[in-house]
Amino acid sequence: MGAIDELLANNRAFAGSLPAEHLEVRPSRRLAIVTCMDSRLDVFAALGLRDGEAHILRNAGGVITDDVIRSLAVSQRRLGTREVMLVHHTDCGMLSLSDDGFRAELQEATGVAPAFAIESFSDLDADVRQSILRVRRSSFLLHREIVRGFVYDVDSHRLREVEVEGHR
Repeated sequence: MGAIDELLANNRAFAGSLPAEHLEVRPSRRLAIVTCMDSRLDVFAALGLRDGEAHILRNAGGVITDDVIRSLAVSQRRLGTREVMLVHHTDCGMLSLSDDGFRAELQEATGVAPAFAIESFSDLDADVRQSILRVRRSSFLLHREIVRGFVYDVDSHRLREVEVEGHR
């Protein structure tokens, strides 16, 4: 049995253990969280969230890309979110990449240069600040006032807020 088959069995057990309920499509906390795809981050457990409370957007590094802005625009304009929380983390795989090196690796392996940005970084705090500013400066987003960024420590499981000068 493969990993996906095991997960399907887990889902049958999970679904069978819950009462039937329908959650509202709009997140009850009116919150969108952008974080990394890293498997060590259990966002719901780390933040005490329950199903239906927040949108969780994940990608490599938790960076603010055009696609994340697209998702945030839908989240805000159609589904009522008003706050954005950004969560990067220590020991991130994106810290060990270089844009040029990974782009070259992909091109060598496939014969085609990727059209997407790699978005690696070497400084967690600087990338969190950049991400905050990308959200705050996007004209596609309605709610840019409450945008806060954090670094999650994968060993202690604690969040540390990253401030942007002149903003909280």
